[in-house]
Formats: sequence, C-alpha cells, structure tokens
Amino acid sequence: MKSIRDVLERFDPLEDRYVSREYQAYGVNLAQKLGDEKHISMYIKFAKTIPRPILDKAYRFVSDANAKNKAALFMWKLKELGAFKRPKKEES
Repeated sequence: MKSIRDVLERFDPLEDRYVSREYQAYGVNLAQKLGDEKHISMYIKFAKTIPRPILDKAYRFVSDANAKNKAALFMWKLKELGAFKRPKKEES
C-alpha cells in the first residue's frame, strides 16, 4: 500500500480527477490492481463504506488466486465476508 506522501507526490490535478482523499486513492489503486479501471467509482465507494480489513482480506484472497476475472472473484469474496449485509434495525 502506498503512503499518502507517495500518492500526493505523484498527484496531477489535471489528470487525476478522482484523487483528493485517501480512500479515493485506495479505491483507484484497488481498481488498477484488479484490472477493472472501468468501475473505479465503485471501488472508491467500497473504500469509503466498507471497513479496510475486509477489503484487504478480499484482495489478498484474489491476489493469491489464479483467476481470469479478478474483479468478479473480489466481489464474490466481499459478499462471502458479509461486506454487503445491512445492520438489523432494533425493534422498540
């Protein structure tokens, strides 16, 4: 994982329109690693809303696998880890 300093040193405001926060840099980096740059905004949203340990665990699983479609495997693993479950509302 790149440090914030590395991201900011390479930041070009004319080219890098997605990156102004750390979670955005993480999402862009994740999309590039998975080879799914077409869906960068989805990975940015994941980086903002899903706890980082879950994202890291799913990415480690995908990076160890020999998959043709790493993005699909990543999504499957996120679902398996319960990243998309909504918290239950407490009844009064």
